[in-house]
Amino acid sequence: MPLCLSGWYRGYLSRNKAQQGVFPVSFVQVKEVIIEKRGYEVVMSAEMPLVKEVTTTLREWGSIWKQLFVANKEARVKQVQRLMWELMEWRSQLLSGTLPSDEFKELKQKVTSKIDYGNKILELDQVVRDDDGNILEPERASVISLFRAHEEATAKIGERIKEEQSNIQTDHSGISARIQSSPTHSLYVFVRNFVCRIGEDSELFMSLYDPNKQTIISENYLVRWGSKGFPKEIDMLNNLKVVFTDLGNKDLSREKIYLICQIVRVGRMDLKEANNKKFTQGLRRPFGVAVMDISDIIKGKIECDEEKQYFIPFFPYVLFLALVGDIVQIRKEYPHLVDRSTVVARKLGFPEIIMPGDVRNDIYLTLQGGDFDKYNKTTQKNVEVIMWVCDEEGKVIQNSICLGAGDKAVSEYRSVIYYQVKQPRWMETFKVCVQEITYCQIHLRFMFRHRSSQESKDKSEKNFAMAFVRLMKEDGTVLQDGLHELVVFKGDSKRMEDVNCYLNLASTRNHHSDPHKMSTLSRSSSSVSGGGGGLSVSSRDSFTISTLVCSTKLTQNVGLLGLLKWRTRPELLKENLEKLKIIDGEEVVKFLQDTLDALFNIMMEHSQTDDYDILVFDALIYIIGLIADRKFQHFNTVLEAYIKQHFSATLAYKKLMSVLKRYLDVSSRGEQCEPILRTLKALEYIFKFIVRSQCRDVLLPLMLRELSGALITMADGPHDERKNSLELLNNILEVLSRNNVGDTFQHIQDIVVSLLRVINQTVITMGREHTLISRVVACMTAILSQMDDRHYCTYIETFSGTTDLVDFLMESFLLFKDLIGKHVYPSDWMAMIMVQNRVFLRAINTYADTMKEKFLNNDDFEVQLWNNYFHLAVAFITQESLQLQHFSPTKRNKILAKYGDMRRLIGFAIRDIWYKLGSHKICFIPGMVGPILEMTLIPEEELRRATIPIFFDMITCEHARFGNFSKFENEIILKLDHEVEGGGGDERYMQLLETILLDCAAEKHTLRPQVQHFVSLVKGLLIRLLDYRTVMSDDSRNNRMSCTVNLLVSPTFSEISWYLYKLRDLHLECENYTEAAYTLLLHSRLLKWSDDMCSQFEFHGSQTQRQLKETLYDTIIDYFDKGKMWEEAITLCKELAEQYENEIFDYELLSKRLFYENIMKILRPKPDYFAVGYYGQGYPPFLRNKVFIHRGKEYERREDFQNQLMSQFPSAVRLNTTTMPGDDIKNSPLQYIQCFTVQPVLEIPPRLKNKPVPDQIINFYKSNYVQRFHYSRPVRKGPVDPNNEFASMWIERTTFTTVYKLPGILRWFETTLSPLENAIETMESTNEKILTMINQYQSDWSLPINPLSMLLNGIVDPAVMGGFAKYEKAFFTEEYTQQHQEDRDKLLRLKDLIAWQIPLLGGGISLHGKRVTDDLRPFHERMEECFKQLKKKVEKEYGARELPDMDERKSTRPRSMLRSFRQSVISISSLQGSECGTPTKTHPDR
Repeated sequence: MPLCLSGWYRGYLSRNKAQQGVFPVSFVQVKEVIIEKRGYEVVMSAEMPLVKEVTTTLREWGSIWKQLFVANKEARVKQVQRLMWELMEWRSQLLSGTLPSDEFKELKQKVTSKIDYGNKILELDQVVRDDDGNILEPERASVISLFRAHEEATAKIGERIKEEQSNIQTDHSGISARIQSSPTHSLYVFVRNFVCRIGEDSELFMSLYDPNKQTIISENYLVRWGSKGFPKEIDMLNNLKVVFTDLGNKDLSREKIYLICQIVRVGRMDLKEANNKKFTQGLRRPFGVAVMDISDIIKGKIECDEEKQYFIPFFPYVLFLALVGDIVQIRKEYPHLVDRSTVVARKLGFPEIIMPGDVRNDIYLTLQGGDFDKYNKTTQKNVEVIMWVCDEEGKVIQNSICLGAGDKAVSEYRSVIYYQVKQPRWMETFKVCVQEITYCQIHLRFMFRHRSSQESKDKSEKNFAMAFVRLMKEDGTVLQDGLHELVVFKGDSKRMEDVNCYLNLASTRNHHSDPHKMSTLSRSSSSVSGGGGGLSVSSRDSFTISTLVCSTKLTQNVGLLGLLKWRTRPELLKENLEKLKIIDGEEVVKFLQDTLDALFNIMMEHSQTDDYDILVFDALIYIIGLIADRKFQHFNTVLEAYIKQHFSATLAYKKLMSVLKRYLDVSSRGEQCEPILRTLKALEYIFKFIVRSQCRDVLLPLMLRELSGALITMADGPHDERKNSLELLNNILEVLSRNNVGDTFQHIQDIVVSLLRVINQTVITMGREHTLISRVVACMTAILSQMDDRHYCTYIETFSGTTDLVDFLMESFLLFKDLIGKHVYPSDWMAMIMVQNRVFLRAINTYADTMKEKFLNNDDFEVQLWNNYFHLAVAFITQESLQLQHFSPTKRNKILAKYGDMRRLIGFAIRDIWYKLGSHKICFIPGMVGPILEMTLIPEEELRRATIPIFFDMITCEHARFGNFSKFENEIILKLDHEVEGGGGDERYMQLLETILLDCAAEKHTLRPQVQHFVSLVKGLLIRLLDYRTVMSDDSRNNRMSCTVNLLVSPTFSEISWYLYKLRDLHLECENYTEAAYTLLLHSRLLKWSDDMCSQFEFHGSQTQRQLKETLYDTIIDYFDKGKMWEEAITLCKELAEQYENEIFDYELLSKRLFYENIMKILRPKPDYFAVGYYGQGYPPFLRNKVFIHRGKEYERREDFQNQLMSQFPSAVRLNTTTMPGDDIKNSPLQYIQCFTVQPVLEIPPRLKNKPVPDQIINFYKSNYVQRFHYSRPVRKGPVDPNNEFASMWIERTTFTTVYKLPGILRWFETTLSPLENAIETMESTNEKILTMINQYQSDWSLPINPLSMLLNGIVDPAVMGGFAKYEKAFFTEEYTQQHQEDRDKLLRLKDLIAWQIPLLGGGISLHGKRVTDDLRPFHERMEECFKQLKKKVEKEYGARELPDMDERKSTRPRSMLRSFRQSVISISSLQGSECGTPTKTHPDR
């Protein structure tokens, strides 16, 4: 938009570049742009890509939104409006540039999710994105990755729509969509304050809780609160932030999730006690609990932001944010929320995906409860549990206990004390953290002590019992998860602390009851024997804990442990490898990295032998198979990460290749190979391991051999095997498409030679509904896309002979044509479809080059091959996905920017190849006429100009061979009907076709007349077809009927077509039975009473022409009966009777009723007839400025008919006059309707003349079989006699003649004018125009003289000679008079009008002389001289006429004078005798 003037810009509208103009600077915002050169200049906005996407999306949605509003789809309008408002708001936020990186990422996710969802519900194209949410550029992605991106996007949007339909959420779809799409989630909690007057220090334990299962699902977040109302650590004030992480989709699927906060005060036994040294301090006592249901928050049903706070008892201001990702991810994406000071509370247990490098070695211990006897006390004890982590010597391991996230590790745990409770239930969970190597040496020791509120008593209390448990069992496995009832021992307090006294004893009740363990206990007493050190088992006390091991290094499975520690017991290695297959999958995937490391270490440390190769290979296949299971599918990312980041066995490929080759060899020999199916399923990752260890050259040929066999049985083989084979091939292609994998030419060549034709044949044999068809086609497209010119050239040379190559090309062309005609991808996969088109286009052009080289010479010419090529190329160019004219401006611009207009490329290729065919062109006429026509109809100017000349070349070829081009002409007329009906063609095409063909024929003198005739024929047909197509979507049945009839009466119409039956159906919808009967008569008249077979149409199961004609007659007679046209029915009955009597001798059918009684006895109301004129340029051409006679229905009044007419044209203006409107109305862009009643003119059939015919019969002919109609109106002439008004009354009568009689195949027909009548009308109009202008200039002398000058000079100019010279040559000849004796009166009328023009011109020139200025005087004198010559000629030929003096008449010229020249424009017989338009007396009315 360059600056053209000061304060103005010159430019055009982006949505309509043809609309140019200037724009005020104040209305224009100049934006930065980026200009790219792609062979042509591409100007793009420099805005952020996401902002540009939102902008174009809003424009596209806005257009659709208006259409939805017009269509009255209220619900969808509101939905789209809401989506657009949200996008506009988010666009403003993006443009602000003030968002932190984490908020920007979250907003970006919301925006893209909203766009994708909106596109789906509006049935727009799917947008595929990369992992960062950016639009995936097809030119920068491989075909396979693009295909997979489409699949993933489809799945995500499908889930998103399911959420909407199931009302999972309402307004905040973006958040939930993102949450559901991620396997890992987190919950951010910010506690602003804790408000509770306790008066003592307290501990706040916050955790996530499942109320249905009554289990805590996360670590505790511990905050130590001071007695003065502040955190114990003052730095924590206003900084109480925690992230509960490691949550998975299973956690989100829990019905309810609560956030609970347990409050423990630390101080006296009872708050009522005085705060002094008499009372024991530091006791942990339960105080309260707060609970909040956060299910909707954590699932994303409620949108939360940093400003929204919630109230929980004791916590008045709490902020919640549901975040997507693990702790590493959210630290990157939300740095202002999750910083170093933010506490991380992990899930109790593993996340759903354990990533490599995520090393954990935690045991969560929960004090469940106990039961303690009071023994010698009078009241129940106040039991406190104290726990230490001890080694084998009883030493306490320091800082090995973590009470909660955010708290420092401690060496001792002390439980909450319940006052005088016999069976306390603590339900306190904490974490034991020690190194892996010390697990076998440590145990947990629990001491039980009674606590007194009095400090003096409390000091004297000693531990009254103890319990312990080892963390690792004797077999090396870690303590099993679940409940453990520990044995409670009693004895001396010092002995209870001595490990020598208890460590060899059974620690749990199940061990205690074991017969083997019972040998260490006395059978007669509860004391421990066998060196128990004086400890006894307390049968009256019990204590229960539960444990949960969360370790990536310690296992609870003996078999897995044996494999991980295989070096310690190498003799058991074979057994442990075999046991791996029966180990629970969950346990294996938890230790995935360690297990894989162990397997590859075994393989590498036994490199000199193959003893374990098969076992390791099978174990690897088992693990990969586990991950393929839906239950563990999230571990795919773990395996991928392991291969890329941790796998280092560079020589592993030798072992893997050896076993793989062995299996493939066995399978290829047809022998039983049980692991082969599992191996094929796992080939994807086996291949990746091998590729990682650099062995592509060795492996690829083996895999291609196996894949070739699998693809051959693809159509009907086992589903899993087929899918795995395809995925493997796709993965190979994906790897080879990367830039960092070295030279891939030979590998691609191997794939092409081995698999391309196999895949082609697989696609051909697979049904389009096959679940894997899209994957196979994507695979084929990927191979073609990765082939360069050398690959094509080399592959073509691999074919052994011409026949084989021809077969391959034929297969490819048929396959491409089938895939283009019916895409295997969803219609909204625009990017995938366009990439496929681009790949196919290159392949088609490359194959065409091969054909030009090998199959274009006379000896080698392959007609069928070239025919297939042309049909494929035309199918490609006409496919729906390339028709840019049907797309929105946004979509059209996207396609042009990324792919260009592929139609032009292949269209020009078709043109070039056609002209190289030489003498072989005749082989494709008329077969290729239809396809080429379809191509030329594409509304692309350059393409049309390039391809329409092919038609003339076809004409020339056929004419040179046969002397005519009738085959071409018949074919193009036949095909044009179908193509235009389908939406092809427009007025511009009609103009180009006419211009180009006539220009081509200009120098071909022998062909020119025939081409001109052909062009005229086709042009006429096109006009009718375009009219028909225009009204097919019209609500007016009348318009549809008119256009259908126009086609039926076209010169190109030679056979019955479906248009006839379409017209019949339209009549039946309106109950126009008579017209429906006449319509079917058109078909019946083309049939003979013969036993010849029907060549084209079948009707009611008829086979011969006789049967069909008889069936049609029965139907027609039935229609005539319903329409009360019994005279016509009788005629057909007589014809049928003759056949029954003389041809087929079926006398039973002769008894058919002949309707004579109906004619004589049943009353038939006469229909009224109405003349209807459609004036103005606002009507379609078939109505514009034409008059029709309509046959009304029974008892239909003119008012009712007129109202029904106006309802069809609600914007039309009704004319209340019956005279012909002037040019101002005819040329107006508006619509005008004129309607009045006319009277039919009786035409008695010759057989009834001069015979005594009953009135019932005569009355029928008064309103049927009529073609002429009168309209009469009274006019006054001369002075009015007050005693007898009829003395001065004259009648002006207008006669209308229709093109066909009524009734007929329509209820209306157009009125018609002969050439002579048209000449009379033109002369009348000219004379009236002169007279009107004279009257105007006499009335108003201020009018400018120029219009009068132009009118008079245009008539008297010698080159025009009054405009009637052409009439003299056409009509005033002896030959015309003899051939048209019925026009005698009309000829006299035309001569009279010519004679009257002279006095009118004389009066006008006289008036002009009085008004002309001096500078125009020479012009006036020349005009007078010309007029004298014209007057002399006319008066000599046609006599002189005189007008009254113009000065006397001025504006009051006699009305009769003007009326004598005004005749109805549509009058066709009004000049015959007294029926001419001049006044006649009323009483003769002849």
